[in-house]
Amino acid sequence: QVQLVESGGGFGQAGDSVRLSCAASGPIFESSLPGWFRHAPWKEREFVAVEGWRDISPLYADSVKGRFTISRDAAKNTVYLQLNSLKPEDTALYYCKTTPFSKFGSTDARDFGPWGQGTQVTVSS
Repeated sequence: QVQLVESGGGFGQAGDSVRLSCAASGPIFESSLPGWFRHAPWKEREFVAVEGWRDISPLYADSVKGRFTISRDAAKNTVYLQLNSLKPEDTALYYCKTTPFSKFGSTDARDFGPWGQGTQVTVSS
């Protein structure tokens, strides 16, 4: 089974940028779409972004649209999430998950694969 390992989180201040990475142990991104979710303290887990498919652009949560960008390096089996203009409300544990092409458009975590360990992003004001 292909494993996903998130990294790149850390501490920052409002307005900072950080890039998260999601490294796959195999070429899973060739047969599924990568996405990101996050879990903030005392909140439900929420959808952040999913890569686009065919001619459809990536999907982003309204709260991150214009600030976050999902991308991939196919040669490295790695997906990235660039976080710009960070806000304290972006503080959360960020997870990388994959979804089958047939589920593209869904932002429901149940349509994505299992949760990994995540990477923590903490933003101070």
